[in-house]
Amino acid sequence: MGKFDGVLIASDFDNTLVYTQGALEAGLDTPPMIERNRRALEYFMGNGGYFSVSTGRALPAFAHFADDVPMNAPCIIANGAGLYDFSTGKYIYTAFLDEAVRAHVAALLTRFPDLTFEIYHADRRIHAIHPNQYVYNHEHLTRAKVVPVDSFDEVDLPLIKLLFEEERETLDAVYAFIRTQPWGERYELIYSSDHLLEMTARGATKGDMVLRLAEHLHVKREDIYCIGDHNNDLPMLAVSAIPFAPANAIESVLSSGARIVCHCKDGALADVVEILDKKYR
Repeated sequence: MGKFDGVLIASDFDNTLVYTQGALEAGLDTPPMIERNRRALEYFMGNGGYFSVSTGRALPAFAHFADDVPMNAPCIIANGAGLYDFSTGKYIYTAFLDEAVRAHVAALLTRFPDLTFEIYHADRRIHAIHPNQYVYNHEHLTRAKVVPVDSFDEVDLPLIKLLFEEERETLDAVYAFIRTQPWGERYELIYSSDHLLEMTARGATKGDMVLRLAEHLHVKREDIYCIGDHNNDLPMLAVSAIPFAPANAIESVLSSGARIVCHCKDGALADVVEILDKKYR
């Protein structure tokens, strides 16, 4: 028996567990997780706790980094579109986009004919329509190969998510257009940065999938703890017994009522473990 038996921590990856913003700005590769976080996770899991990464990245964009992260629970990917077990190489639960997305993307491209977006498949493929510099920057950051296609009709289903990559003004217009369509409520739309707008199936959020993960692990609601830095993390912070945010989180997260810990580059996840170490005796 360990002091953290039946306790789950779910952490965002980019700029929460690992400081990727600095690497992106400097044109460098994603850095490894710092040793302070690694020691904290080994202590937490060694005393019975469950640790999962809950990331906006789809499978191919996170797979390169999964081996470097100590995890003993399935991983939430694509903002909650999938629950994936890296130990077995299989999805436990999915909330993918269905056939109706074809007609909806056609309407979107009629309104925004030059719109740039990445298309994530259920396997490890990524396609892109009208790739731009944001796509190439994202490709470098994730080390996941993106293959351009001329038409969305070339893309096969099922799909995990679409990732729109434009200036914020264009993304805001895309968001507004989708929300005013009769089919707009079929989708979750959430900004994961100023230049990234994610579209997943309705109900595919980090919050919904954290609850499914907890049910899978037989973890009680009062023993769920989540940490994240951006808007796409707010749904899982809302289901956390104590929501946590690194000091580098965006303002909407910092003002959400989350408990603020240190900057992610200094080991924000380790701060969370230290706080829980005092809570669970």
